[in-house]
Amino acid sequence: MTSNYELLLKQAEALLEAESDPIANAANLAALIFNGVEDLNWVGFYFFRGEDLVLGPFCGQVACTRIPVGKGVCGTAYASKETQLVADVHLFDGHIACDAASESEVVVPFYAQNLSGVLDIDSPIKNRFDNVEKAFFEQLTQLYSAGL
Repeated sequence: MTSNYELLLKQAEALLEAESDPIANAANLAALIFNGVEDLNWVGFYFFRGEDLVLGPFCGQVACTRIPVGKGVCGTAYASKETQLVADVHLFDGHIACDAASESEVVVPFYAQNLSGVLDIDSPIKNRFDNVEKAFFEQLTQLYSAGL
């Protein structure tokens, strides 16, 4: 993992241990990622509510408010309980285009007793993400969900 990602992980740990509110932590984590990782156009959280994933704190253009579980990259990640690493969103069957500028995406699901959902990271560049970023975003999501 690059030193930038190691620094961002330490910053995330400090932010998350200083606060217990899940919405405040999601907002700060989204901002940390959006401003600390290059070539992103959207970072945010969706929280499971009823039958859908509902938009939470994010950085970027306006977004889809509700995503059905099992639909799109976010709904697929949540339903499958597996991180989705998508090199070209236009080739993902059922992709939901919330931001037309998005070309690649990583979505990490999380599950805690009181709250579950996904962390969604988009880039305007195809093939932007690899397994290093996937592991980094999974670590951030684990830090977040450990505090829930």
